[in-house]
Amino acid sequence: MDTLRLETLAIHAARSPDAATGAVAQPIHLSTTFQRNPDGSYPHGWSYARADNPTRRELERAIAPLEGGQDCVSFGSGTAASLAVFATLEPGDHVLVGHDCYHGTLKQLANVVARWGVTHARVDMADLDAVRRALTPRTRLLWVESPSNPMLRLADLGALAEIAHENGARLAADNTFATPVLQRPLALGADYVMHSTTKYFGGHSDVTGGAVIVREAGPALDRVRLFQQEGGGVPAPFDCWLIRRSLATLPLRVRQQSANAHALAEALAAEPNVAQVYYPGLATHPNHALAARQMSAFGAMLSIRVRGGEPAALAVAARTRLFTRATSLGGVESLVEHRASVEGPDTPTPRDLLRLSVGLEHVDDLLADLRQALAVDP
Repeated sequence: MDTLRLETLAIHAARSPDAATGAVAQPIHLSTTFQRNPDGSYPHGWSYARADNPTRRELERAIAPLEGGQDCVSFGSGTAASLAVFATLEPGDHVLVGHDCYHGTLKQLANVVARWGVTHARVDMADLDAVRRALTPRTRLLWVESPSNPMLRLADLGALAEIAHENGARLAADNTFATPVLQRPLALGADYVMHSTTKYFGGHSDVTGGAVIVREAGPALDRVRLFQQEGGGVPAPFDCWLIRRSLATLPLRVRQQSANAHALAEALAAEPNVAQVYYPGLATHPNHALAARQMSAFGAMLSIRVRGGEPAALAVAARTRLFTRATSLGGVESLVEHRASVEGPDTPTPRDLLRLSVGLEHVDDLLADLRQALAVDP
């Protein structure tokens, strides 16, 4: 199956008509427990839903080939998925994480993982020399977002993988923003890819989930799977079914959303009340050349800074009619969010920044909405 194109894999991986009924749509297996044989064995390989479930296994078998991985381990949220990667570490280990990173990941490292005796340091992942200087003898993991949230910075995943492996560490890439439609970190040398499947994989803002895809079988995969089964943060069968159903349209949705975002970024760069646009598809973006080399398109996320500071940014978000003011991203509908107020008082995100998740509406309607919202002088 891994020789098939992504569009075909998204539909056909781990999918076939139901053997019992011939149903083309996959069934949902809601049972929490499964019958044993008289000798105590499990005739179909299933025992208890926390350990494994047929619907969950089908989702994992569908996701793994999209990223070109050996296997996928699914979770009830993206946060649980990232924690599973950190749980592969030992007390005394050290993590390098990007300066510009999802605030929930940073809180997890500080408030949960630190209690396990694992330390971390933040570094500019785009500065390879800075990454090398930040390494310690106990560094065992580099965690990177590319593009990053919410500043849309990029890092050279191939170079980071080389640095990690030369120093006895692994590279984990949060690929939620790009998806395997636009970027495949495992092919560039990463060891783990993490997704909040709540976002583009689910794609309809109606299901929460997470996934870790591992490049090769071995202790790393075994540890992530152990954390899933023993930690218990597993997704419900219906959630798995919803995400699996949405994978079929993932390539079409992401490519169209990316095209919409690119057009909006170029138009917003010329708006007088926009001080700056962060989008790797713009030639003015400092990582544009890397993005063009590492990605097949530039994604459906962009951020803008509004002239007039935080009050003006909040006012622009309040005036939008098609962009919904809401957290999250990757759904078919467009969202706008004032990130600094979400991330808290210690956020490094500029107070005048709005993050846009661009959906599948007609791009001209989205642009008209933003222009009317921006039209008032700051």
